[in-house]
Amino acid sequence: MSDSLVIIPTYNEKENIENMIRKVFSFEKDFHILIVDDGSPDGTAQIVRNLQSEFSGRLHIEERSGKLGLGTAYIHGFNWALARDYGYIFEMDADFSHNPDDLIRLYDACAKEGGDLSVGSRYCKGGGVENWPWNRKLLSYYASVYVRLVLGIKVGDTTAGFICYTRKVLQDLDFEKVTFKGYAFQVCMKYMAVKKGHRLIEVPIIFKDRQYGESKMSIAIFREALIGVWRMRKMKV
Repeated sequence: MSDSLVIIPTYNEKENIENMIRKVFSFEKDFHILIVDDGSPDGTAQIVRNLQSEFSGRLHIEERSGKLGLGTAYIHGFNWALARDYGYIFEMDADFSHNPDDLIRLYDACAKEGGDLSVGSRYCKGGGVENWPWNRKLLSYYASVYVRLVLGIKVGDTTAGFICYTRKVLQDLDFEKVTFKGYAFQVCMKYMAVKKGHRLIEVPIIFKDRQYGESKMSIAIFREALIGVWRMRKMKV
């Protein structure tokens, strides 16, 4: 039984998902994968189901009816993981914007360096972004500055979605308080963990924009994050 589960939410990721699964399973370190698919009309879930016999006991899929949002997909995955014996639970995108090679570094930050959660950070020394236009880079960077100022947390990349949580962190958080679906979800999870006194380690990564498929970013997601941080300030974690 692996101690590590990588949760990958999917919606229309047929160009990426098999390559990502095979890459994660190529490591010497034994990871399991849980795909949480929101009814992808492009056949993403079928690709995963076809691979399950090859990776029996290691590759899992939960299929949901319709596009229900990133935050609810991860919470679904967290609850699935906590019902089993995983000690390290990861968030990762399917599109290779997160380099799966960095899973080992995130794991080590928790398992060997004493982190309660580790974050693949674009905005700490050694981190960065490739293949983004300058205006998107500025928007992302200053969004994290804005969040730090509003919430008063010392996290360089507050909206990062490449994360390793130890089991005890997820057991300590009340998911019912996390009502956000997009980037605000990522902010809220970090905010709650830090406020609870958990040690967060930022691991520098190079984030690369996706090559295949379409970005899920939207004005609504950005607006939720912009306004949502003020709601978070009033939360009792």
